[in-house]
Amino acid sequence: MEVKNRLGLHLRAASSLAETVGRFSSSVTIRRGKNAIDARSVTSLLMLGAGPGTKLKVRAEGADAQAALSAVRSLFESRFGED
Repeated sequence: MEVKNRLGLHLRAASSLAETVGRFSSSVTIRRGKNAIDARSVTSLLMLGAGPGTKLKVRAEGADAQAALSAVRSLFESRFGED
């Protein structure tokens, strides 16, 4: 998925992403290069340093993995409700 909002994955966007992922029982990891992090951790999301145009790989595993991925995709596509 590509970070499309103009401020990148900053505190508000990272918080929104972690909150969205937290609604699901599946584990969701986000990878940038060799770094893979738990998407429930706002601090880890910020440490990715994902600015505008950054491409991230999102993976979900568990009973509601498809729904979790769909929710994350919607968040990215809506530019985290910013732009």
